[in-house]
Amino acid sequence: MVTIKKIDLDSAKKEGMDDFLQVFIDSYASVLNSELDENNMDVLTGEQHTLLAYGLFRDEVLQGGFCQLIQNGYGPYIFNNPFAKVMRLWGANDFSKLIYKAKEIYDKNKEDLERERSDEEFMAMYMDYEVFDDLEDVFFEMEEQITTLISDYLEKNLPLFAKIV
Repeated sequence: MVTIKKIDLDSAKKEGMDDFLQVFIDSYASVLNSELDENNMDVLTGEQHTLLAYGLFRDEVLQGGFCQLIQNGYGPYIFNNPFAKVMRLWGANDFSKLIYKAKEIYDKNKEDLERERSDEEFMAMYMDYEVFDDLEDVFFEMEEQITTLISDYLEKNLPLFAKIV
């Protein structure tokens, strides 16, 4: 089980929900040596993977949209796992629907979305996949609410996410 120092958690709580979530996400990345692959997937529990997936999703989409998320190799981690279903189970119903809509686009265009690209080709993806724009806009509008919901869920279920020492 991943362990987090209580003092670090208390300090992060004072800073806000983003920092609170980040303490867990950073701990998971540390346990994985910042290398998520098939050889270390069993190091984290399902709940931990879901929280890590949310952190990756949020960071990538806020920074560069779905094209960046997928080009950075996180498409399978987000769309080929029960991430959307768990988001619904945690109470983020609208977010879950958004992920399923993005998954439809991803599944239809997976080969093209995941292929290696030059920087110029990557930038052109934003024109080729404008279909993601509306979904990104919806996420931008709901991100704070989703992060709050996940933060609240995490706080109510700490033992599922880490051992606090």
